[in-house]
Amino acid sequence: MILETLNPMHYNITNVVPEAMPAATVPILLLAGFLFLIWNYEETSSIPGPCYCMGVGALISHGRFLWMGVGKACNYYNKMYGEFVRVWISGEETLIISKSSSVFYVMKHGHYVSRFGSKLGLQCIGMYENGIIFNNNTTLWKEMRPFFTKALSGPGLVRMISICVESTIDHLDKLQEVTTELGNINVLNLMRRIMLDTSNKLFLRIPLDGTETKFHTEMNGKFCLRMFAPGSNYFDAWQALLLKPDIFFKISWLYKKYEESVKDLKGAMELLIQQKRQKLFTVEKLDEHMDFATQLIFAQNRGDLTAENVNQCVLEMMIAAPDTLSVTLFFMLVLIAEHPKVEEEMMKEIETVMGDRDVQSDDMPNLKVVENFIYESMRYQPVVDLIMRKALQDDVIDGYPVKKGTNIILNIGRMHKLEFFPKPDEFSLENFEKNVPSRYFQPFGFGPRGCVGKFIAMVMMKAILVTLLRRCRVHTQKGRGLNNIQKNNDLSMHPNERQPLLEMVFTPRSITGKCQGD
Repeated sequence: MILETLNPMHYNITNVVPEAMPAATVPILLLAGFLFLIWNYEETSSIPGPCYCMGVGALISHGRFLWMGVGKACNYYNKMYGEFVRVWISGEETLIISKSSSVFYVMKHGHYVSRFGSKLGLQCIGMYENGIIFNNNTTLWKEMRPFFTKALSGPGLVRMISICVESTIDHLDKLQEVTTELGNINVLNLMRRIMLDTSNKLFLRIPLDGTETKFHTEMNGKFCLRMFAPGSNYFDAWQALLLKPDIFFKISWLYKKYEESVKDLKGAMELLIQQKRQKLFTVEKLDEHMDFATQLIFAQNRGDLTAENVNQCVLEMMIAAPDTLSVTLFFMLVLIAEHPKVEEEMMKEIETVMGDRDVQSDDMPNLKVVENFIYESMRYQPVVDLIMRKALQDDVIDGYPVKKGTNIILNIGRMHKLEFFPKPDEFSLENFEKNVPSRYFQPFGFGPRGCVGKFIAMVMMKAILVTLLRRCRVHTQKGRGLNNIQKNNDLSMHPNERQPLLEMVFTPRSITGKCQGD
């Protein structure tokens, strides 16, 4: 009796369906049921993450990256599914990893040297198979990297110390240029000016102050404007366009403002390099002008590089520090104002190591407290907290299969607050009292595609911080700290520049007698 009850042939299907129902309804219902079964019967991955759901899940995950920003979306998925997560960007499988062992493995292996991003987006900003930052043509990238390595190490490393000291003092003498009507300092603008000045003096060496000719004034004024104007610089376009779907570039008004911003900045840079070429034709002693830009120009003359690649490489070298290190130093100054005991420790060390003179290259290894402060600032409030890669071959990472072509995002900002550190959620120099194994702390990355400028970046941050702190005390408005500042977290963490809390107050220290511009 039971078997008979369960037998579908025991029933007349026409008795189940109302007579008034159209004949086409039954096939539609059967098709819907079939699709529902497929929806729930999809092959599941061993890697945690949202389901694919016939492509709907992939659309949602990509949409979340576009809506929230890359950094926030990565933190969302890692918090939701764990430290090894599979999502989709532009329909491509993407892994978000914040587990130290997996991050370390990806960084050190050569089959993860390529990066990923929208081809049309990279073409729009000039980075598609060009330059070094997001050049995913690994063969060309390997040819370009030695130019950067040479410029960012050796004699250039030593020269940058004196350049940073000189530039910081010079801009402190001109604080009125970044001072508001209320007497507050636009610190982010100040840091950008210092960074652009130091980068130019070492890598390009063409005057940016517009003092020599009308040509200088028009060209360099435009370049500086694009570097300092909030919401209109090169990195805004980079972050906005990198992961956009192809359909975005079918509608010109959506990306036109970014395209124009990039075009203006690249045009100004081309004129600067044109002036550099003219200068090289007239110098008597060429050895004195063998900087980064000169090396690239000579490589082009030999036929090794194209003019487009030369222009892009110089542009990327010139903008990297003003965009990332300037924000990093801004966050550091806010943290110094927020933690007076840390400031006291640093000043005691600075006075012990240097006395009344400015910092020199021999002082760098002895500034341990300053160094630990820099590391802890970059751990606690990172600016670049993501590293993007692409798998160039099939692999297995911590037991998870990874197919060739898989996109990978290393969420190092989250990793730095998950493992090893005794006070991971606090800003404390105790986190660096003991030696930190490299696998747990990688603010610049490492391995074949680690940040080529990590050593010179540390030198620059030390030299600028020490020079500024010897002359000025820094205070935030109304004593507010880092948590009060609104931040955006896309490809990099940066403050929302439309808020008044970015301004600070500088007061003179007795060590030098005055803080210029106060």
